[in-house]
Amino acid sequence: MSKIISLIVIIAILFLSGCSTRGVKSYSKSKTYKYEKPHKIITYSEDKSAYRTTMQDKYRTHPTMNPYTVFGKRYYPEDVSVGDEFSGNASWYGPDFHGKSTSNGETYNMYDMTAAHKTLPMNTIVKVTNKRNGLTTVVRINDRGPFVASRIIDLSNTAAKKIDMIGAGTAPVKIEILGFYGDKSKKPTYKKRKLSRGSVAGDFALQIASFSRIDGALLTQENHDYTDGYRTIIKDVENDNGRVFKVLLKGFKTEEEAREYKNNSEFKNAFIVRINND
Repeated sequence: MSKIISLIVIIAILFLSGCSTRGVKSYSKSKTYKYEKPHKIITYSEDKSAYRTTMQDKYRTHPTMNPYTVFGKRYYPEDVSVGDEFSGNASWYGPDFHGKSTSNGETYNMYDMTAAHKTLPMNTIVKVTNKRNGLTTVVRINDRGPFVASRIIDLSNTAAKKIDMIGAGTAPVKIEILGFYGDKSKKPTYKKRKLSRGSVAGDFALQIASFSRIDGALLTQENHDYTDGYRTIIKDVENDNGRVFKVLLKGFKTEEEAREYKNNSEFKNAFIVRINND
């Protein structure tokens, strides 16, 4: 009986080791963001207008291009060109990270066509080919990882399914640079407020993100400050899980105003909080 139990444990360990080992979970433990599976999964290969062939200058100096260190190893994000190819092993990540923050400040949705890479610029569009079966998928880089020496890319759950590597956990792949994600052609529509930079008073705010590291909070603040006249602030909070940096979009005079804006904007998964104006 003991031999059977030991065999079961070994099989379980081997199965788990096949899935992604991100190395560092520098993500918020907040359960605020709960994404549902989308009705239509966007594949960037279907719509070439979704990305451009040259990288915008503003992304070359973006904070996500700064060198960083994980487990004592220094990583240097670098510019790449369309047509560049790389080979290595791919892994995937799903439920354990679903709804948590990615390195560029987005919220990870395992149903989206995205991936993590240690050095590629954020918003790089890459074609990933499974060398075992020839299946391909096209994803957008929006996270850092996997921090395992033998792996070069971490695919979302849906992207991994497209190249049939969920069961194996990892697969040898070829990565080809297709382009760089451009500005969205369609944005949420809602009534915009015309406010000056000094006019941001209000008792209510939307918590749009939460991070365990200040880097992600600063990046989110930079991307969304003064969105439609509302201002972003960072709240440094200590809780049972440690230090948390919450990003708030403030300036709503009433709870109804905050709710209406939330329901008609990109922040549908945020939640309303009442704040004290300093």
